[in-house]
This record gives sequence, C-alpha cells and structure tokens, in this order.
Amino acid sequence: MQEEPVCILLSMFGFLLGSIPFGIVVSKALNLSDPRTVGSKNVGFTNVLRVSGTKAGVLTLLGDMGKGWVMGWAAMQWLTTESFIMVVAVSPILGHLFSPFLGFKGGKGVATALGAVLGLSPSIGTLLLLIWIGAVAIWRYSSGGALAAFGLFPVVAIVNEQRQEFLLFAIFVSALVWVKHKDNIVRLWKGTEGKIGQRA
Repeated sequence: MQEEPVCILLSMFGFLLGSIPFGIVVSKALNLSDPRTVGSKNVGFTNVLRVSGTKAGVLTLLGDMGKGWVMGWAAMQWLTTESFIMVVAVSPILGHLFSPFLGFKGGKGVATALGAVLGLSPSIGTLLLLIWIGAVAIWRYSSGGALAAFGLFPVVAIVNEQRQEFLLFAIFVSALVWVKHKDNIVRLWKGTEGKIGQRA
C-alpha cells in the first residue's frame, strides 16, 4: 500500500482531533465557566486549572495530551517513511493551535506536543515531561516549564535520536511553542506571570 494516501488521511484526522478544545469540553461537562471568558481566556490546562480547579485541569491535560499521543502512536504503527510519520505527528498540534471550532485560534500546544512526542518516542517524551514537571516544581510557572522543556527538545533530539526528520520535527514544534508563549516570556521577564496554584 502506498503511504501517501495513509499519511494524508491520518493528517486530516489528526488535525480534526487536535482541534477538539478539551478545556471547553471538560468545563461544559462539569458545568464550569467557559475558559475563554475567565482568567487568561486560554483553553489549555493552566488556565482551566487556575479558574476551575484540579479535576477540570487534569482532565483537560489528559485530553490534550491524549490527542497528541494517539496520532504520534498511530503514525509509528502505520507508516514507515520518517517524513510522513512526523507530518502526522505534528497534525494534532497544528489542529490545537488553529482549531476551526474556535475560529482558527486555540491553545499553546504544550500538552498536545508532549503527547505527540510520547507517541513517537516514549523515552524522549518522558524526559520532556520530567523537565516540564521539574521546572514547574522549582519555579511554579507552567509557561516556564514549557519553555524549558521545548527549549531543550532539539538538544535532547540531537543527543538521543539518529533520525534527521525527528530533529526537524523537534525544531519546528519547539519554535511553535516558543512563539505561542511570546506574551508569557514578556510577563516572565517583568515578573508578572501567574504561578501554578494562584487563583484567577
């Protein structure tokens, strides 16, 4: 079977799956505030955690990570061409960032990207997750943990992976995450960034 059609179908499905805003889905299911209307107005884990509590935050995190993992895992199972694998793995991240359900806006892609990396390489994904958790535990900034993990992602890829395509994936995804965090970087620099555990 030719892999191009499989890659296209998986990428389309991955984009649509990634587009599902679990922060909104979870908040509505639990009869909580729409995250687009409170706090930072972001649909991701950090804002949902801050405005709606631990249960909603954790469910949002698992949903956003899960959609990335599913596509990373599926790409590894059904494709052999490395470039096609990486295209499929990036599709849910792009869907999360540019969701057609949200007017082609979305979250910042951290959880979905972590999930995709876990699907592609459990060891590297786990390492990035540990870097994120460690940085958050030390500084209590979710954005700082994301920037640390994805700032180091290309380095981790160089050290642990032989696939050139994986390194390009790492550079591209890390760039997306950093660009989406440009406002957070400014707030971190000014010392005005909200910390994990602070209420909105």
